[in-house]
Amino acid sequence: MTNLEQYLEFLAAHHQGALITLKRDGRPQSSNVVYGCDGSRVRVSLTADRAKTRNAARDPRVSLHVSPDFGSYVVAEGDAVLTAVAAAPDDAVVEELVDLYRSLAGEHPDWADFRTAMVQERRQVLSFVVTHAYGRLPG
Repeated sequence: MTNLEQYLEFLAAHHQGALITLKRDGRPQSSNVVYGCDGSRVRVSLTADRAKTRNAARDPRVSLHVSPDFGSYVVAEGDAVLTAVAAAPDDAVVEELVDLYRSLAGEHPDWADFRTAMVQERRQVLSFVVTHAYGRLPG
C-alpha cells in the first residue's frame, strides 16, 4: 500500500478537519468543516456567502488538515470544484448534498425539510481530488 493510499484511508475514517483556502492577499484562511472522503475525492457542504467559498472560487488550490488526536494528522491537497448553488429542492446540487449527508450520517428524519433548508441556506458542494498528501499516521 502506498503512502497516498494510507493517507486516503485515514481521511475516510474521519469526518472533521480544517479546510484551508487562500485569501486574496495570499494568506491562508482556515475553516472547520465536516467532510466526506470517498476514494480520492473529498466533499464539503458549504454556503455561497462564506469566505472559504469565495476564496475557492477565485483560487481553487485547497488543503484539508485532519488531526483527530493532535498527534497523528494528514494534510490533503487538491484543486477545488464548486457546484452551482442549490436552487430547487429537487435539483442536482441538492441530490449531491443528500448523498453527502447520507455518507456521513445515514438517513435524515425529514428529507423534505433538509432539501428546503439546502436551498434556503444557499448551499453548494466543494469537492476536490486529492493530488498530494502528507502527514504522520498513527502507530
